[in-house]
Parts: sequence; structure tokens; C-alpha cells
Amino acid sequence: MTDPDQQQRLQQLEAKLDAAKKRNAPKPRVDKTVDQTHLAWRMVIELVVGLLIGFGIGWGLDWLLGTLPIFLMLFTLLGLAAGIKTMLRSATEMQNKQMADAAAQSAHVEGKTDEGA
Repeated sequence: MTDPDQQQRLQQLEAKLDAAKKRNAPKPRVDKTVDQTHLAWRMVIELVVGLLIGFGIGWGLDWLLGTLPIFLMLFTLLGLAAGIKTMLRSATEMQNKQMADAAAQSAHVEGKTDEGA
């Protein structure tokens, strides 16, 4: 075999390998939407639970002490604040996770391009 013939065969083999890699490349994950839906429901539940706990504590104190619904209003507002704080913490946690995944994916892609060079 001649040297140009070997180079041509090598290029054809590389083209076939690239086509096979593209064909067998991992598909985008479908469960990303499931994760976001899960996060949305989690945040709603955290807010509602905070409100309900605050409402329950306030109503219980007003009932025990025989006061006007001052504790009911106060603890309902505190429950709302606690629910919002928990929602924000969950959103920050998910955002950090997404940023870490994107950085890992970016590093993985950069690693592949450096290997080809």
C-alpha cells in the first residue's frame, strides 16, 4: 500500500468513527422537566405548610389565652415569611446545582476538544 492510500483509508475510518459516535451519543435527559416540576411543587408545599403552621400556632395561642386574633395574624405572617425564606433557599439550591452541572458539562466538552487538538 502506498502512503497516500493509507492516509485516505485512515480518513475514511475516522469519518466512520465520528458518524458512529454521533449516532450513539447520549440523548438529552427527559427528567430535567421532572426535576423542575418537582421543585415547583416542593416550593408551593413549603409556602403552604409555613402558612398553615403559623396559622395553627396563632389560632392555638389565641384559643388558649382567649385573646383577640392578634396571635393568629402575627403567626400567620411569620409562617408566610418562613415559607418564603424556605422557597428561596430551595431555589438557590437548585440554581447552584444547575450551575455546577453546566460547569461540569462545559469542562467535559472542553476536555474533548483539547484531546482532538
